[in-house]
This record gives sequence, C-alpha cells and structure tokens, in this order.
Amino acid sequence: MVYLGIDVAKDKHDCYIVNSDGEVLADVFTIPNDQIGFNLLFQTLQSVAPDLSKVKVGLEATGHYSYNILGFLLGKGLATFVINPLHTNLFRKSTSLRRTKTDKVDARTIAAMLASDVVLTSYTAKSYHNEELKSLTRYRFDKVQERAKLKSSVARLVNILFPELEKLVPTLHMHTVYALLAEFPGARQIASCHLTRLTHLLSESSKGRYKRDKAIQIRETARNSIGSVMPAKSLELKHTIHLIEVLTEEIDEIELSIKRIMDADPSPILTIPGISYRMGAMILGEIGDFSRFTSPDQILAYAGLSPSTYQSGKLDNAYPHMEKRGSHYLRFALFNATRFVCNWDPTFAAYLAKKRAEGKHYYVAISHAAKKLVRLIFALVRSGQAYSPAS
Repeated sequence: MVYLGIDVAKDKHDCYIVNSDGEVLADVFTIPNDQIGFNLLFQTLQSVAPDLSKVKVGLEATGHYSYNILGFLLGKGLATFVINPLHTNLFRKSTSLRRTKTDKVDARTIAAMLASDVVLTSYTAKSYHNEELKSLTRYRFDKVQERAKLKSSVARLVNILFPELEKLVPTLHMHTVYALLAEFPGARQIASCHLTRLTHLLSESSKGRYKRDKAIQIRETARNSIGSVMPAKSLELKHTIHLIEVLTEEIDEIELSIKRIMDADPSPILTIPGISYRMGAMILGEIGDFSRFTSPDQILAYAGLSPSTYQSGKLDNAYPHMEKRGSHYLRFALFNATRFVCNWDPTFAAYLAKKRAEGKHYYVAISHAAKKLVRLIFALVRSGQAYSPAS
C-alpha cells in the first residue's frame, strides 16, 4: 500500500508519500492550492504509485479549506480519509515526546496514521455531495437565529413606543402588525393617522380579518398610550421590521432548495411522525454518510449526546454529564426533533412519560428519548424501510 498524507492550509498544502514498508516515496513537498497544484500532486502520486487502487490518502478536517482538494481526490477515485485534528494531535503525541508541530510534521503524522492499525473510515462521494444539504441547513439555522434576535428587538421597541399594542393582537410577530408598524412606527403616528387609511391597511394586510372596528380600537388606544415619542426608536423599528421581512424571504428560498434535495432522494426518517423535512434535512446533512458509523452509539458520540465517563481506582462518576462535543447543529436538530416525535408518536410519548415518572428532569428525559430516536433513525436508514409504529 501507498499512503499520502496531506496537511491542508489556505494557500498551500504539504504532502508526504510513504509505502507500507516505511520507504519514503516522496518527502514532504508543497503544492499551491489551485488547479496546477492539484495536477502536480496527482502526477507525483501516479509516478510513485501507478496502481491507484493501492493508494490511501489522508487529510485533516479543516472546514472549507479542505473542501476543494477533497473533491479533486474523490473525483480521481482515490480512497480518501478525513481525520479529526484531535486524533492527529493525539497520535503525534503518542509517537514522540517532543512538542513539535509543523506542517511537514503533520503531513508525516497523517501518513503514519494511515499506515498504522488505527481504524479509519474512508470518505465517500455521497458524504461530499451531502455537504450541499449540510451547508443549506446550517445557513438556514443561522438565518433563523438572526431573525429571532431581530424579533426580540421589535418587542423591545414596541414596549417603548406603543406598549398597549401587544394586548390588542395575538402576537406582535404577524404580517398585519409588521405592516402597521412599518408605516406608523409608534403610538403618536397611529394616533394621528386618517381612519380610512388605517382601516384599509389593516384589512389588506390581514386579508379582511381586521376591519374598521379594529382600526378604531387601535387608534383610540394609541391616543391614550403611554408610549414615548422617540423618532430614533421609530426609525430603528422600521428598519428592524424591514430586515425581518428580508430574512423571511431568504429563509423561504433556502427552505425551497432544501425541499428540492429532500424530494429528490426521500429518506425513511421522514416517515417518523414529528420529523419535518427541515429537521430531517438537518439530521441527514450533519450525519452525512451513515456507512461511516458502525453503530448508533457512534452517532450519539458524534452529536455529543453520549455521557462522559471518569473512573480511577475507587472513584467513579455517579452523575455523568453529556459530553456536548461534536456537531452542535446535530445535537440541536436531534433534541428538537425528539420533542416533536414525543408529541406525535405514542411509543415515544410513553417512553418519555416513563422517564419522567422515574423522577428525571424533562430535558434529561428528552435526552434519553433522543438516544432512542437515534437508534431508530440508524435502523431505518440502514434498512431503507419506512417507520412502522408499534400497534
């Protein structure tokens, strides 16, 4: 076998090639992070290893810096392994007492890991293309978080400018309220507006739900409001509402792209009651290729849902906490999906009730149900079968 270790960086990559006998076929050489560099690497590899089926390539998971070269290697049909930098660091420390860390050392360490007995799972083309789903779901998550902060700002500003409004509508975060405040951002503006204009605005934005009587109620309340008259806050409110509307349009567009991908390759996990295509897409995107995992416990560890363990002599941790390492996006998706599944599926609802009856806190009980859900997801994806609720 021939082992190629690559230390990935932003502008260049350091490469090292060795065979299973320990013979150095190409000492550390540097290639630029461009097409010329990629072609040079492949030509060098072909010159020392004509049979590419006997080549293993390893590189660290370095986020977007490794994405392009990873795609190139997979496109050439090379068996490629993406290694957690933590594993590389531990392996390097286990082989030397010196605190030496350079790009050249890292390239040699990665090649040595491939040649050792360390169990590694190769990265697949499916995992690479699954990055599209992962990127979209993470992008949506960040946009939703951003919108949530802006909604909090709207509530704060309304409490300053027209605090009584919140009692007149089901929620401040509805299209009718945003349309009203975008044009009249404050109690003073609403109090002085023409009733006909206010009636038309409310009727149009609510699709006929709010009529003249609602307009009169809002205007009269505004005239007696204790809200402050602050032009700067009114301007901030208008702009904040505009940003929320823009973000909502962007989120809708992202969700449409996610749905197209999910519809093109339907997953059996969507047959589980309570898992929508949005949450299902996030779970699938974060886990990636399920063949990388040999058991549900590995997925739990990847999500940081496995309990920490500490034992030394007679000391044993009696109250282990979740590790909370790995993908926090996956942990978020599994927790939220579990809450919905427990609401919609009788089996999971009974399991949650059982854990609660044992005296466990709600979130602790949900974490137990999340582990049960991961085991179910793993079985469904592996078998390709739809979920069949217990009768």
